[in-house]
Amino acid sequence: MDSTTGDEATNKGMMWELDQNLDQPMDEEAGRLRNMYREKKFSAMLLLRLAFQSLGVVFGDLGTSPLYVFYNIFPNGVQDDEDIVGALSLIIYSLTLIPLLKYVFVVLCANDNGQGGTFALYSLLCRHAKINTIPNQHRTDEELTTYSRQTHEVNSLAAKVKRWLEAHAYKKNALLFVVLIGTCMAIGDGILTPAISVLSASGGIREENPKMSNNIVVVVAVIILIGLFCMQHYGTDKVGWLFAPVVLLWFILIGSVGAVNIWRYNSSALKAFNPVHIYRYFRKGKYDSWTSLGGIMLCITGTEALYADLCHFPVLAIQIAFTMVVFPCLLLAYTGQACYIMAHKDHVEDAFYRSIPDQIYWPAFVIATAAAVVASQATISATYSIIKQALALGCFPRVKVVHTSKKFLGQIYIPDINWVLMVLCIAVTAGFKNQSQIGNAYGTAVVIVMLVTTFLMVPVMLLVWRSHWLLVLIFTTLSLLVELPYFSAIIFKIDQGGWVPLVIAVAFMLIMYVWHYCTVKRYEFEMHSKVSMAWILGLGPSLGLVRVPGIGFVYTELASGVPHIFSHFITNLPAIHSVVVFVCVKYLPVYTVPPDERFLVKRIGPKNFHMFRCVARYGYKDLHKKDDNFEKMLLDNLLSFVRLDSMMEGYSDSEYSVADITIANNGTNMSGLSYTSHDSIVPVQSPFRGANSGLFMESGQTSQTVGDEIEFLNRCKDAGVVHILGNTIVRARRDSSIMKKLAVDYVYAFLRRICRENSVMFYVPHESLLNVGQIYYI
Repeated sequence: MDSTTGDEATNKGMMWELDQNLDQPMDEEAGRLRNMYREKKFSAMLLLRLAFQSLGVVFGDLGTSPLYVFYNIFPNGVQDDEDIVGALSLIIYSLTLIPLLKYVFVVLCANDNGQGGTFALYSLLCRHAKINTIPNQHRTDEELTTYSRQTHEVNSLAAKVKRWLEAHAYKKNALLFVVLIGTCMAIGDGILTPAISVLSASGGIREENPKMSNNIVVVVAVIILIGLFCMQHYGTDKVGWLFAPVVLLWFILIGSVGAVNIWRYNSSALKAFNPVHIYRYFRKGKYDSWTSLGGIMLCITGTEALYADLCHFPVLAIQIAFTMVVFPCLLLAYTGQACYIMAHKDHVEDAFYRSIPDQIYWPAFVIATAAAVVASQATISATYSIIKQALALGCFPRVKVVHTSKKFLGQIYIPDINWVLMVLCIAVTAGFKNQSQIGNAYGTAVVIVMLVTTFLMVPVMLLVWRSHWLLVLIFTTLSLLVELPYFSAIIFKIDQGGWVPLVIAVAFMLIMYVWHYCTVKRYEFEMHSKVSMAWILGLGPSLGLVRVPGIGFVYTELASGVPHIFSHFITNLPAIHSVVVFVCVKYLPVYTVPPDERFLVKRIGPKNFHMFRCVARYGYKDLHKKDDNFEKMLLDNLLSFVRLDSMMEGYSDSEYSVADITIANNGTNMSGLSYTSHDSIVPVQSPFRGANSGLFMESGQTSQTVGDEIEFLNRCKDAGVVHILGNTIVRARRDSSIMKKLAVDYVYAFLRRICRENSVMFYVPHESLLNVGQIYYI
């Protein structure tokens, strides 16, 4: 007796401790988790090694800009040395203000546990304010170890900004629209970077034969591009070890050639470090100087890719690589080219290759071509990552995503997008055939992405960092002071190639907006049309409802309630499986969900109903790999839940009932438990396995021990598992506008036909699949 009493006291003590742990505020843990990425300690040697490796992944695009910048600044030639000095001064201070100060030392710190890019900023904001347009988040999602956020005082500026953003739906939609603009322009960047980098590098073959036709250069560039895109399915993991040495050789080359040119030619270009020459440049040239900003801004292209490719490297390593290698070498390269052009003004069209000493010309050509390929590879990989993030947030059709590396989570390959990028990239290269128009298009895409990042940084600094409003104002003012003049300059070049990224962005924006709009409307329809479990079970006898052996996984977008598709199913086929599990797969605004926290399982109603709900949570970087058996993971988590449920059965008369238990899959660790309200269930009699089967009994009675229930689940699993998915057709209502009918009935319907089905995404066996057709009118 004493032993039993002691065990009960211990168990009750564990329950009390569990209760206390659940009720404690999460601020302290959130603060620790928020700094999880920053607090990683690296030795000096490891940091230098990571800085070296980052050269090949992060800085390829920015480093290849000297191939084409001066030609795009002076496409019609240059006559005055003062113009060259003024342009060089603008290059120097643009590199200082945007890549160095804004991105390397400020924006890179706004990472989502090491993830960068437009969607990383958006995910940070979604966790700190309720601005997600699909409201499927739950309180338990905030307890994930990767779900870190700040809390704010009621009257603080951050709290006021949060309330302002959450006040109206149009503000949430406007913020998402800005994010999609930046995303579409970044995709355009992924098309234009390979085009201009490879075409500029290929132009070196004309130096030995100036009479060579430009068409030959274009053909060589197209062949390189085709080879580049055809190799994408191998991933960068197998050849990634070559990237860093190639890019390091490239920076050493351009820095050394620049230093030699400064020594050999007119070193008066060094006075460009005096910013007064910027004023003189604009005073003298006026309109021509202003429009030349479109060429000058190409010196900072690749800066946004630097932020998007942040993953796998600590911020400090990137800061070391940029300040110690990239920034000095770029300054030497541009200054050396300016010195050479001042001595050879008729060579501005191909100043880079002309300025290379003859003794190292062909090795330099090989290194330049290799660096252009590396730069293109980094941008293409960043585009895949952007598409994957958009897909996870419901802003892009479901496409096949292949994981190409066992070491790195972010290295992926998207076949459909790869071929689209290749076709568009070749079309741009063969269509324009020169660097100038491609450069104008490139500049348009880059400056708009930078403006989007600046605007998104404002709420991030206020909500996430809780910065003083004066610091936010200084950051925004300095950024816009540089970016708005560049933006105004590219407007004058829209008809000279700048229209290309706008057309690409409009096309991708149409796809993303229509897909997201219909996704939101589908979710709202399911929310409004969900039915009560009591009503469904109450109609059971009158419909001849039977429980057939087996387990039925019913997929739904709802994390609570019974979806309309299930009532549609049992109305047309009046039977349900002996075990029914409602499965909700949802994506959260976090970069990843740890595997041991991915699944949440809860029981619906009394134990003898054998109905459960399972929520599978994923981050925007998580992948559904073919090696993962989704069905097995669901069953394993279901069995784990039943075992833990039995452990809590003795406390069903406390304030927490057995039916309220929700478990996060982490073995038998009771710290993974939390408590939520359950669906209202009305017990009914079932004819399944006879009247004395014991499956449906009076509420409150216990029909089975844990061993019996697990054995019952195993028998049901052996009888067969069926995945029930809704094959829904979305249509616009008859009274809808013409634009809405076009978007829903044609654009969205076409995208649904060509995208992957959910059954394919989760590798559901075809023989276990049951589609339930239904039409939604929105």
